[in-house]
Amino acid sequence: MPLTEPNDDHLPQEDLVARDGAAGNPDDNVVSETSGPFGPTAAGDGPVIEPEPTLPEPVRQRIVALTAAVLPTLPADEVPVPLRRVAKFAPNRRARLGAPAIAAQLTADPLFRQRVTARVLADAGDLGAAVVEGTAPAAADPVEVAALAYLTRPRGWRELIEASGAAVRAEADSAVVAELVREAEQRATRAEHDRAVARVEAEKLRDELARVREELGQLREESRQVARTLRETQARERKATELLATERGRAARASADVDAELRRARARLAEAEATAGVARASAKESRSVDDARLWLLLETIGQAAVGLRRELALDPVDKLPADFVADAFAEQPGTAPAGPSARARDTDDPARLDQLLALPRAHLVVDGYNVTKRGFGEMSLEQQRKRLITGLGGIAAQTGDEVTVVFDGAERMHGLPPAPRGVRVLFSRKGETADELIRRLVRAEPSGRPVVVVSSDREVADGVRRHGAYPLGADSLLRRLARS
Repeated sequence: MPLTEPNDDHLPQEDLVARDGAAGNPDDNVVSETSGPFGPTAAGDGPVIEPEPTLPEPVRQRIVALTAAVLPTLPADEVPVPLRRVAKFAPNRRARLGAPAIAAQLTADPLFRQRVTARVLADAGDLGAAVVEGTAPAAADPVEVAALAYLTRPRGWRELIEASGAAVRAEADSAVVAELVREAEQRATRAEHDRAVARVEAEKLRDELARVREELGQLREESRQVARTLRETQARERKATELLATERGRAARASADVDAELRRARARLAEAEATAGVARASAKESRSVDDARLWLLLETIGQAAVGLRRELALDPVDKLPADFVADAFAEQPGTAPAGPSARARDTDDPARLDQLLALPRAHLVVDGYNVTKRGFGEMSLEQQRKRLITGLGGIAAQTGDEVTVVFDGAERMHGLPPAPRGVRVLFSRKGETADELIRRLVRAEPSGRPVVVVSSDREVADGVRRHGAYPLGADSLLRRLARS
């Protein structure tokens, strides 16, 4: 905003003269008697003060800054009332917030401006003295010179302000030009960078294009191979279709042949069934004849056996072969200190034992301690013998077979319970084991009589098998006893 200085009508003429003398030639502020702030006036109207020039913005800001800096140094009564509050602001806020009030007071109050000027000149030194004389050093800041010229009002101060404005504008133009040059250089640098980037991108694009062309060539080659493979596949498919049609025709003919053969087979089956029926009838008649012949033969043999028994006059026997072995090679009873013996399994199926005991006149020979120690070894020897003998009595009663149980023993034992009916209890004599006694019992039996030996001792099983006996494991008898 331009700082203007209107007429101060309330000042006496002497103050005006003194004021103008302090600032410079009073004629510098008077244009003519016929000029005024809005243009020339008629002669005889009195002197008119020429309006102040328009200040460049940097000059105006410098004037406000200088005034704001000296405000706190003025006495309170010399500071205009509107600026007393501004004088209390902080230095960094005084010029920024109080600029309008300071500019108004500098324009409206010449005395305040003179007081400010006196302190500013005291701080300006040689530069202030040069400006008061109307000269400006070449190396001085044009803005500072214009601000001092405005405050001191020396002769030619308007020219100094105009020169400062021109210099400021020139500096602004130079700054603009420098900025434009800098921007142009930046644009040139960016353009060069963009060209370099473009060249790099172009190289990349060329490499990518070459790669794409190579891939395109590979794809074309693969397409040709796929097309060739497709043609070959189509040819094979046509051949397969033709072969399928041929095979379908053959299959149809084969199916017709199979149907015909099936019909013929069914006819032959019907004939065979008819023939089989006739054969079954003939076989039934033949079996009836054979049964009659067999019955007649068995009846003849039975009558012959009765006649032979009558002719030989054989009396019923009181002893069996095992009784002779018991009388010749064993003592009843004896001690039974039996040690562990080798064990072996032949078969432990109780059903096999039942089958063998079902044979006519079978003889069951049991290795006593071999069975009891395997089945209920936690009992005492006496309890083991008693339990086994009791169980064998039940088997003898059920089957009617001869049963012999053999224990190891060297001394005579007292207090033994009587053996159940059909059960023979033997103890081996001193110097002989129960295994040897069992083998002697088996050898004493006639050839052809079924003898079953129950023992898990492999040597016993192998020995009695060589003499025609049937060896079974101890578990088969234990299971049979558990079932009874």
